Amino acid sequence: MTRIAIAQTCSGIDPQANAAALVAAVAAAADGGAAMLFMPEMCGLLDGNRTRAAAHVRAQADDPTLKALCDAAAAHKIWLHIGSLALLSEAGDGRFVNRGFVIDDAGKIVAHYDKMHLFDVDLPTGESWRESSTYAPGARAVVAETPLGRLGLSICYDQRFPALYAGLSAAGAQVLSVPAAFTVPTGKAHWHVLLRARAIENASFVIAAAQYGTHEDGRATFGHSLVISPWGEVILDMGEGVGVGFADMDLAQVDDVRSRIPVIRHRRTIPEAVSG
Repeated sequence: MTRIAIAQTCSGIDPQANAAALVAAVAAAADGGAAMLFMPEMCGLLDGNRTRAAAHVRAQADDPTLKALCDAAAAHKIWLHIGSLALLSEAGDGRFVNRGFVIDDAGKIVAHYDKMHLFDVDLPTGESWRESSTYAPGARAVVAETPLGRLGLSICYDQRFPALYAGLSAAGAQVLSVPAAFTVPTGKAHWHVLLRARAIENASFVIAAAQYGTHEDGRATFGHSLVISPWGEVILDMGEGVGVGFADMDLAQVDDVRSRIPVIRHRRTIPEAVSG
């Protein structure tokens, strides 16, 4: 049995304040006996105003939030999944990347993942989002070795694309991480059902650390950080509010469910559909 922690945050437009809250969450997770702490998407800076955000976005090597969290991981001897940070793209085209990190208990980066699927939508509420105008998409799926087992990385909108998770579980992922800053309308309609589906169809644990509340840039996020078993049962639902939650996970459940319903072994390559 392994204990994990989730930080549910209401991140804002001040990276220094966000970093301080995250470092405090690292200490709380370690004090609670967690082997690994999971954080939401855009936990270092959540700002829909690109001009204002650009004043704080740095290259990976220069990002102070990343450094602070690596130092905190080493100080508290705990692994971290930084759900994602806004960083400058190495492509040099002026865009950012939405990048998540796995940090070991010595404070070293062992894996990173750039969000592949970008959220370009117009919602019935009048909200409009165009991530592709600011962010460059990632180009590779990533599985990392962690104290929980093999962890498949994804970010927020990725959860609507099951082929990504099929690829991660086929590559050996036993746990799927889905940090998010999900909007309230889509959260109410789809958050729980999509994440339970990803757990069931991959016979994997799902850990989804989420942003919650009304943020300084005006957006509202859904919260309800989740831990879901390979059988699709909700082990932890943090509901509304901010704070650190805990869940105990037994990786043997993955093997048990996969032996009963061997969905990964039974997958077939689907040929292109034809009409008629």
